[in-house]
Amino acid sequence: MNYTGEHLLPGQLGHFFAVLSLVVSLVATISFYKSNKAVLPGEKESWMRLAKGAFLLETICVVSIIGCIYYILANHYYEYKYAWEHSDNTMQTQYIFSCLWEGQEGSFLLWSFWHCVLGWLIIWRVKEWRAPVLTVISFAQFCIATMLLGIFFFGFKVGHSPFVLLRNEGILDNAPFLHDASGNLSKNYVELLYRSGGSGLNALLQNYWMTIHPPVLFLGFASTIVPFAFAYAGLTNKEHSWTKAALPWSLFSVAMLGTGIMMGAAWAYESLTFGGYWAWDPVENASLVPWLVMVAGLHTNLIYRHSGYSLKSTYIFYVLSFILVLYSTFLTRSGILGDTSVHAFTGEGMNQQLLAFLSVFVWLPSFVESNKKGKITVAIIIAAIILLTFLLPETITPSLWLFSLVGFLVAFGIQVNRDKNIPAIHREEDIYSREFWMFIGALVFFLGAVIIISQTSLPVINKAFNQKMAEASDAEFSYNKIQIFIAIIVGILTAVTQYLKYKQTPRAVFYKKIAVPTIIALVASLAISIFGNIDYDKKGIGFLVAIHIAIFAAVYSIVANAAYIWIGLKGKMKNAGAAIAHVGFGMVLLAILISSSKKEILSWNTTGVSPLQNTEESNKITGTPAENITLFKGIATDMGKYMVTYSKDSFDVTDRKKYFVLHFKDKQNGETFTIYPDVLRNTKGQEGFSPNPDSKHYLNRDIFAYVTSWIENNHAEDTAQFRPAAMQVGDTTFYSNGLMILKKVDVNKPDVKGARPGETTISLDLEVISKNGRRYPATPAIAILNDSTMRSLPDTVVAQSLVLNFNKILDPKVGKMEVGVKENGAITDLLTLKVLLFPYINLLWIGILVMVLGTLLSIRQRVVKLRTKPVVARKPVNV
Repeated sequence: MNYTGEHLLPGQLGHFFAVLSLVVSLVATISFYKSNKAVLPGEKESWMRLAKGAFLLETICVVSIIGCIYYILANHYYEYKYAWEHSDNTMQTQYIFSCLWEGQEGSFLLWSFWHCVLGWLIIWRVKEWRAPVLTVISFAQFCIATMLLGIFFFGFKVGHSPFVLLRNEGILDNAPFLHDASGNLSKNYVELLYRSGGSGLNALLQNYWMTIHPPVLFLGFASTIVPFAFAYAGLTNKEHSWTKAALPWSLFSVAMLGTGIMMGAAWAYESLTFGGYWAWDPVENASLVPWLVMVAGLHTNLIYRHSGYSLKSTYIFYVLSFILVLYSTFLTRSGILGDTSVHAFTGEGMNQQLLAFLSVFVWLPSFVESNKKGKITVAIIIAAIILLTFLLPETITPSLWLFSLVGFLVAFGIQVNRDKNIPAIHREEDIYSREFWMFIGALVFFLGAVIIISQTSLPVINKAFNQKMAEASDAEFSYNKIQIFIAIIVGILTAVTQYLKYKQTPRAVFYKKIAVPTIIALVASLAISIFGNIDYDKKGIGFLVAIHIAIFAAVYSIVANAAYIWIGLKGKMKNAGAAIAHVGFGMVLLAILISSSKKEILSWNTTGVSPLQNTEESNKITGTPAENITLFKGIATDMGKYMVTYSKDSFDVTDRKKYFVLHFKDKQNGETFTIYPDVLRNTKGQEGFSPNPDSKHYLNRDIFAYVTSWIENNHAEDTAQFRPAAMQVGDTTFYSNGLMILKKVDVNKPDVKGARPGETTISLDLEVISKNGRRYPATPAIAILNDSTMRSLPDTVVAQSLVLNFNKILDPKVGKMEVGVKENGAITDLLTLKVLLFPYINLLWIGILVMVLGTLLSIRQRVVKLRTKPVVARKPVNV
C-alpha cells in the first residue's frame, strides 16, 4: 500500500551507506593487515593505497549516515521509528544532536565518527605503525557497522537500523486513531503522527551540556583504541618501540576521557538532582574506571621509555583500558543498570550482538600473541562464545560474557608474563628511583579501578551467579571509605615522585629538595584542618581523620609539584606538563574533600508542611522531608541563614521549562540575590518532572538549589468543607497541623479585611499555632449593614492551608461563637525546595582546567620529541 506523506529517500540512502560502510570497513581491515604483513615495499604500498581508499569511503559513509539521521530528526519525519522515539515537534534546534545520540544507534555512530577522525590523524602523522594500528581501528569500524544493519542472517537479527519505519515495527497496531474504519493503517498516518507530536527527548538530556558532553566523552572512549592498537602492533610485529609513538596518544586519551568525565560532573551539578557533581552513579563509574587504568598505563609507558622496566605492565594496562571501555559499553547500553542508574540506556534488542562484539575484541590480543596452535584454540573460543551468545537466552548471556572476560584476563596475563619476546629487566628497582614509585602509583590506580568496577558490576554478578546481593544502604559512603585511602596514597606519590630520578637518586639530594615543600604543605594543611572547620563526623572519627590526612596529601601534591617547576625544571614551563597536571590533580582532590565534607544543607524545614513522602526510595532522591523547605507563594520564610520568598513562576514557551523565581535575603548582612531553578515535564524515562538546579556563584562558595516538589493550587477545585467549632474567648480548637485560640472578640475593629464603609463589623481575634511552634494571626469577621443584611468576611492562613470563617453567634450572653474551619489545599501555590551550600567549588573547576592544561602540554612535549628524534627500536634486555 502507498502511504501519503512518507519520506523514504533519506532512509533508503542511510541504509545504503550503512551496508556500504560494513563492506568497505572489512576491505580496509584486510588491506591494512596485508600492508603490515607485506615484505616487499611495492606490495606494502599497494595494499596501503587500497586501505586508505577504503577508509576514505568508510569515512564518507559514516558522515552520510549521520547526515541522513539528522535530516530525519530535524524535519520530524515520524514515519521513522528513530525520529518518533527521540524527537518531537517543539524540539529546539540545539537539541537535535542530543536526539541523535540519545539512542544506541546514534551513540555507536558518534563512536564510529571519532574512529574515522582518529584514523586520519594516524594516517597523516604516524608512518611506521599506521598499518597495524589502523587494522584494529578498521576492524572496530566493521564491528560497529554490524550494529547498524538491522538485517536477518540465518534467522538472527544483526544490528538495529536507525532507518526502520514505524509502521513495520508493530508499534502502531495499538493506536486506533491511526487506522481507518476497516482497521487498516490510514494512508495519511504520517500527517496524524505529526499532529500527535512525537515522544520527545528525555528531559535530563535537554540541557546545553548534553550537546557537548557526549561528543567529548565518546572521543575519550574512542581514543582508548589507539594505545590498544599500538599494543596489538607490538604483539603482532614482535617490536616494542611502539611505546614512544603511543605516548602522545595515551596522553590524549587521558585528557579527552578525563575532560568528558568532568563535563559529565558539571552536567550533573547543573542539571541533575544528585545534590552535587558526583554520586558514584554506575554510569559515572563505568567512564571513570577505563580512565584510571589508562592513567596507570601512561605511567608505566613513561617508566619503560626512561628505564626499560614495566613494558609488560604497559601492554596489560593499555589492553585492559580499552577492554574496560567495551565492558562499560555493555553495562550502560544493555539495560542491566536500568534499576541502579539514573541515566543508563535501556536495551534495544542488541544485547547479544553487543556481547559478541565485545568477545571478539576481548580475545583479539590473545589471538595475536598466541602461536599457531594457540591461535586455533582462541579462534574456537571466540566462535563458541559468539554462537552461544546468539543461541542462549538473553538473560544468560551476561553470565557467559563475564566468565569469558575472566578467562581472558587470566589467559592474557599469563601469556604476556611468559612471552620471551617482550623485553624485561629482572633486577629489582632501587627504592629511591622514580620508576619504583611510579609503578606503585600505577598499581594503586589500578587497584582503585578494580574496586570500583567490582562494586559497579554487582547487577552483572547477580545475574551471572543467580544471586540477590543488595547494594550497600549508603552506596556513596561504601565507595568513599575505600577511595579516600587511594586518594591519600596517590596524592603523596604525585608529590614526592617528581623529586626522584630514574634508576637511582642520592638520598641526601632527595631529602634536601623535598624538605621545604613538605614543611610548607604540612603547615598549610594543618591551617586548613584547624581553621577550616572540617568537622565532618557523620561517618565516625576514623573517616574524619582520613579526610584530614587526605587534605594533607592534596596540599602536598599542589605545593610539591608547583615547587618542582622551579626546583627541578628551573622554571621551564614547556617541560612542566606533568607537574602542572599533578598540581591540577591536587586541586581537584582538595576541592572534593572540602566541598564534600563541608557541604551544608540550608533548607531545613521550618514551616511544618511537606508534600514529600518519608520513604527510603524517596529519601535517596530528595533527602528526608526535614531537609526540604516548603515555601508558599508570596510569603517570606525563615530558612536559617536566609529569608526566602517564592515570588512567582513563569513558563518559557521556547525551552518548555517552568521557572521559579526565588528571592534570598541574608539575615546577617542584608545581601539579596535571586535564583531561578526550573522544572521540565518528562515525556519519557523517569515519570513526572525533571528538575534543573540553579546556583548563586561566589568566589568561595555556591548556593545550590533545586525543586523537589511543587503544587499549583490556584486553579484547583475547592472540595474541602467547613468544620464548625463552638468557641468563646480563651477556648482552643484543633486542626490537623496544630491548634487555634480565640483571644478576643472585637466590634468595629479598624482595618478589618473586606469591610465596607458604613458596615458594622464583629471580628474574632484568633491565634493559629502550628506543631512546630510558629504562630499566625487570623481575623475572620461578620459585616452587618443598616438593613440587618449580614455577610461573612473569611480570613486565610496560607502557610497552614487554612480558611477560617465567622459563621454565627451562638449565645451572645456567654460570648459563644461558631467558627468554620476549612483545611484547603487549594489556597495557594507551594514549592518544596532543597538548598545546599558548596564551599570552594570553584577550586574543583579550576583544578580540572589546570589538569587538562598540563596534559596538553605533555602531549605537545611528546609530539615535539617524536618530530626531532627518530624512533629507535629498544633491544630486549634480560638482566
